[in-house]
Amino acid sequence: MAGLAEHAINKGSLRAIFQQLEGLDAPNYVQEPVLQCVQIKPMANKAGGDSQDRYRIIFNDTENFIQSMLATQSNYLITDGLLKKGSIVKLKAYNPNVVKDKKILIVVQMEVLTEYGEHEKIGEPVSLDGPQKTEAQPQPAGVSASGFYGNKPPVKAEPVTQQRSLPSRTAESSSHGNLYPIEALSPYAHKWTIKARVTMRSEVKTWHNANGEGKLFSVNLLDESGEIRATCFGSTGDQFDQWYEMLTEGSVHYISSPCSVKLAKKQFSNLNNDYELTFERDTKVEKAEDQTDVPQVTYNFTSIGDLQNVEKDTTIDTIGILKDVAEVNEIVSKTTSKPFSKRELTLVDNTLHSIRLTIWGNTAINFDVPVASVIAFKGVKVSDFGGRSLSLLSSGTMTVDPDVDEAHNLKGWYDASGHSESFNTHAGLSTGGGMSTRKDDTKIIAQIKDENLGMTETPDFFTLKATIVYIKPENNYYPACQSEDCNKKVVEIDPGQWRCEKCDKTMDRPNYRYVMSVNVSDHTGQIWLSGFDDTGRLIMGKTADEVHEMKEAGENTAAAALFHDASCKTYIFRCKARMDTFRDEQRVRYQISSASPVNFKTETAKLTELIHQYTIQGGNDDSLFVSKDGY
Repeated sequence: MAGLAEHAINKGSLRAIFQQLEGLDAPNYVQEPVLQCVQIKPMANKAGGDSQDRYRIIFNDTENFIQSMLATQSNYLITDGLLKKGSIVKLKAYNPNVVKDKKILIVVQMEVLTEYGEHEKIGEPVSLDGPQKTEAQPQPAGVSASGFYGNKPPVKAEPVTQQRSLPSRTAESSSHGNLYPIEALSPYAHKWTIKARVTMRSEVKTWHNANGEGKLFSVNLLDESGEIRATCFGSTGDQFDQWYEMLTEGSVHYISSPCSVKLAKKQFSNLNNDYELTFERDTKVEKAEDQTDVPQVTYNFTSIGDLQNVEKDTTIDTIGILKDVAEVNEIVSKTTSKPFSKRELTLVDNTLHSIRLTIWGNTAINFDVPVASVIAFKGVKVSDFGGRSLSLLSSGTMTVDPDVDEAHNLKGWYDASGHSESFNTHAGLSTGGGMSTRKDDTKIIAQIKDENLGMTETPDFFTLKATIVYIKPENNYYPACQSEDCNKKVVEIDPGQWRCEKCDKTMDRPNYRYVMSVNVSDHTGQIWLSGFDDTGRLIMGKTADEVHEMKEAGENTAAAALFHDASCKTYIFRCKARMDTFRDEQRVRYQISSASPVNFKTETAKLTELIHQYTIQGGNDDSLFVSKDGY
């Protein structure tokens, strides 16, 4: 078997890769060389860097060996046990580089040839960075584990040439030299040029720190191999302004180093790339006249119906018909205390589901899209608050009536029949990131009590259609911390000074949030429900901050009228029932997860289906309805 493996290896192909791409004669060049893996070593993660594991591999062609770095998308070959020390592999996609006078391969894709098995080091290879092997040259005993490049022969080294980076093997011939694919960019790549389309350009933001101040904006760049985020820093009047004018959405450019390639900060980017770019003063940006070989925006759509299977905080692409547009609201940031705008959109698709999607800032203010339009979103975050909802990230994009098959299919469906359909929401999902394991049944109040919902160790989820008959007017909101994801109660330690013990912060004002107790009724009884800020805003029609300001201004009569007007209205409540301990006594607490006004069209469809179920049971003695024949 070892003989077959040695015969399969392309001898001398490693040196030929570099010779061929340097324009030298390379008789042993093979586009997809077969090599032996003789060592696999994990790379140490840098503090604060990417959490993904990375691997270094040494490949052997029986004459030379070379260090390589495996692209993270191929990590599964190692983690799944397919690639082992001694395996025979075929390199399918790779990029050679020279880093600090060391030759290195960035391996993007390879195939493990399992039919050849695993073997000890085949041949007597020497480092590719040393002189070409001759008969008189001493051979190393093996590839050293302590020195990653192995033991170099004790001979005089070749003259050191100027450090440079060799271009991709897939490069095209043009006036810009050899082009790199985006997926091949890494900190090991130097003197590269990419040709990419701008799919997103952010607004210009300002920054301030101890070293000064300035401006920045970011763009998403796309070519046929992938996407990458690039950030530009600068100040007014310099190259920063030229870059911002050039890098418009949809435009195609040649971008050439020097340009920093660093590990991506995933909290600022939704792209599937381990790296991101930072423009430097001498980074070259040139408009590309020929744009035919660069793709348009690419999507990986998740249907609205499939959102029940998507984990919270996942970033996805989705597409839907615009069913409803809410007014712009202004809220205060919990982190910066600055106001910013938001607008909620309702989308539907042919899975007969609807979803609430929030857009922000100028996108929300300038939104002017007619209802029934098709909108594609790239880069939206999935939330599980109140079921399922979506939020457009600052690095995401929104395209109205895109020229893609999914948009044409949706538009045809909606115009033909979709406009008259009833749609389900995702409000019945648990907050654990997936579909609740317990069925989210619609209940009446008598059933909730008779079935002892909430009396077990695990919570029970149910849907209730009921009318508000009373809202406790006292202690229905509290002063909360403005920090993101905190919402803990704060204490006023001095006039205009509010303290949050959890965040160890002091602020000049709190963010008031609802915590309501509501008595609701249906035809079978009454029950108390507890709700929080989102529910309170819906029921009251105003924020808790606004109600507090009314009371502070002495407008108690007007505030009382709000509570009066909020009564006698019917809602669909999604609730969770669970045991709670209050003053050393256990009781069942019914907590509102979300609430929505009654959609009479949807309710009519449900009642029609219920009547139909009774009708088809016309022959049963217990049926409430007789059959259509009158028996």
